[in-house]
Amino acid sequence: MGFPGYVESVRDAVAERLDAPASVFEGRVRTWGAVLDRAARIAGGLRAMGVAPGDRVAVLSSNSDDYLTLYLAIPWAGAVLAPLNNRWTAVENAFAIDDCEPRILFVSDDLAKANANVLAERADRLTLVMLGEASDGAISIDDLLTHAPADDAGRGGDDLLAIFYTGGTTGRSKGVMLSHAGFVGNCRTMRDVGLFPAGCRALVVAPLFHLAAAAAMTMAMLAGGTAVIARGFDPVGTLDLIAGEDVTDALLVPTMIQMLLDAPGFDAAKLSSVRTVMYGASPMPEATLDRIMAAAPHLEYYQAYGMTEVSCTATLLAPEYHRGEHRAAGRHRGAGMPIATTELMIANDEGRPVAPGEIGEILVRGPCVMLGYWNQPELTAETLRGGWMHTGDGGRVDEHGVLYVADRLKDMIVSGGENIYSAEVESALSQHADVAQVAVIAVPDDRWGERVHAVIVAQPGATLTEDALVAHCRGLIAGYKCPRSIEFRSILPMSAAGKIVKAELRAKYWEGHSRNVA
Repeated sequence: MGFPGYVESVRDAVAERLDAPASVFEGRVRTWGAVLDRAARIAGGLRAMGVAPGDRVAVLSSNSDDYLTLYLAIPWAGAVLAPLNNRWTAVENAFAIDDCEPRILFVSDDLAKANANVLAERADRLTLVMLGEASDGAISIDDLLTHAPADDAGRGGDDLLAIFYTGGTTGRSKGVMLSHAGFVGNCRTMRDVGLFPAGCRALVVAPLFHLAAAAAMTMAMLAGGTAVIARGFDPVGTLDLIAGEDVTDALLVPTMIQMLLDAPGFDAAKLSSVRTVMYGASPMPEATLDRIMAAAPHLEYYQAYGMTEVSCTATLLAPEYHRGEHRAAGRHRGAGMPIATTELMIANDEGRPVAPGEIGEILVRGPCVMLGYWNQPELTAETLRGGWMHTGDGGRVDEHGVLYVADRLKDMIVSGGENIYSAEVESALSQHADVAQVAVIAVPDDRWGERVHAVIVAQPGATLTEDALVAHCRGLIAGYKCPRSIEFRSILPMSAAGKIVKAELRAKYWEGHSRNVA
């Protein structure tokens, strides 16, 4: 096997800390001994239900301490974890379920109700395990806890650990396959530079279907620390949780940081226990960075650049680049330098390196790179061609080796830390009978960093309203993907090749703005 697996890595890290707190959730504290026992028993229950090595087991829930336990229990049984997006519509989750074909779905009561028809239609091939109390004879997680503890299945190295679903540029979601070695190795390498040190108390407030949140939680586990888990993000509640639980380390997207600063009665003293903030996933407005650094000057700030396909992080911008001469030189706007296990290349269209300072596509190579896309071999081959992960992002590297992300070649919108692909939104809008043409772009937004903006040409004689189009989209895609603003035009700018010129549509919105992509 070589590289130890997820379960073995965590068990080794906490072996001397079994009486120490592993998680805090809504006032409930579980020790590491209790968490490992629960994980082993749930794994035993999964095996009793017929789950075999390599079978997929999905989770559809908001954050909880049980979610943390499932990150251990599912690979403990030898299965593959598939976290599902609890913000997706039933249609979107139906696609993911049909794609990865899980044997078991752990689901919370509220999401079971919201997806009732989808789950009922798949009852012949999908067994539900309710998180919390179950009714009407349904299986609950407590039923699995009655089983004897199972031995660790011992999976590791290049074995498949998890499938994380991300958006698709053609409207189809992609299941990113991550290995034990890739994900655990990436988390260990981030810890090596000072993130989530031994015994930390780590805030887990971003949703655990997101790889970044999973990485923050995993780093806390590898530190033998405590995951302070919030069901979801609420600015006032998060500040109170940080202060009440003496949080030392946190992963926050820039929108969350801004909302904390804008929270009613914001008191910087509530951040006094925090030592380190890791941020990324969306552009950090200069004003927001200035405000948080002024409010909490004692904090160390790390910016991360990466994506699901590289097991989370490719580069880190260290704290010293946020201050002093580096700040004066503008290097705080960079995305950092490659972590120790990652190799970076800025390439031209032929895949050859460009000169320093020139913009090209960001390519990544190393053990962190995904195994591929589930059930999409052609896309896998295209994305991993030449042994490099082709990110689809444009960037440059300066004379200090700092990466700057210049633009998104895949035309992705990052709003409030969520990745949204314009093609997926365009596909939804174009299904409205009165839409003749549509282009979706990112425009700057004071709160969300970027917002989804749609430019529409209506069918002749049709009358369209913004409210009607948004309502139409909400039946097809998640609410956060729907347009937040819409404009109507009689024509769209077209190239000689017949393609919509989005650069022309963007120009008036981005004049005077820096599109610093994090």
